[in-house]
Amino acid sequence: MNLPKRYIIAAVTVFTVTLFFGCESNFKEVQKINFSEFVPGSDADTVNIRYTDSGLITGVLKSPKMLDYSNLEFPFTEFPKGIDVTLYDKKQKRTFIVSNYAVSYKPTGIIDLQGKVKITSETGQILETEQLYFDQKNEWFYTERKFKLTDAKGVSYGQGIDFSKDFKVINSQRVSGEIESDEKI
Repeated sequence: MNLPKRYIIAAVTVFTVTLFFGCESNFKEVQKINFSEFVPGSDADTVNIRYTDSGLITGVLKSPKMLDYSNLEFPFTEFPKGIDVTLYDKKQKRTFIVSNYAVSYKPTGIIDLQGKVKITSETGQILETEQLYFDQKNEWFYTERKFKLTDAKGVSYGQGIDFSKDFKVINSQRVSGEIESDEKI
């Protein structure tokens, strides 16, 4: 039983082609198994959330879009179209926060505000920057980005600032600008 060489080559070629194309669909199925979709557990349009503590409003959050990723291992809530927040202290004094984008990380209690972030106190102090973090637990804002701070004493510019939500404690770095001071030199 001596088969010509070309029949053997043809049989091997047919077997190889069949094996190659037969495994392609299996390979695609294996790829799908390892693919996990990154989709929110829920989403909402035109959000208006009121936060309370012992019957007093502590905050109001408004956003045109909210995506809740609480279904992930590291849960977070995203506000891709920005937020408008009003925070209230114990005396019901307000602090207003606006940004083009925000992410709230639930395990850490940190909110990442991005894009034309503007914070205004009820007394008229205004901080503007491109990115700012808010530590909800400590009620503390901070950034390493450039900022502009405006208040009754003047305007200052700098890079890097951290402050309390009521603007009573402010620590700024690399500052320039003209500010009136009550202190005598």
